[in-house]
Amino acid sequence: MKIQILGTGCAKCKQLTENAETAAREMGLDYQLEKVTDIKDIVQFGVMMTPALAVDGRVKLAGKVATPAEIRELLR
Repeated sequence: MKIQILGTGCAKCKQLTENAETAAREMGLDYQLEKVTDIKDIVQFGVMMTPALAVDGRVKLAGKVATPAEIRELLR
């Protein structure tokens, strides 16, 4: 599974990254985490508000910092 955090590196982006890693570890998933920081790449996902979370190339969340529990639901 490929988890991508879309954002420029702000505090909210960093928190979403930590929460996504926590959720994936708690679920025992085999995953790769990638940070997408280039605005052009972020726009290609169709995201206009960051931070955003994509799983296997599909945007699951945009414009908010989800908790680990919320992210676990998105990863199921």
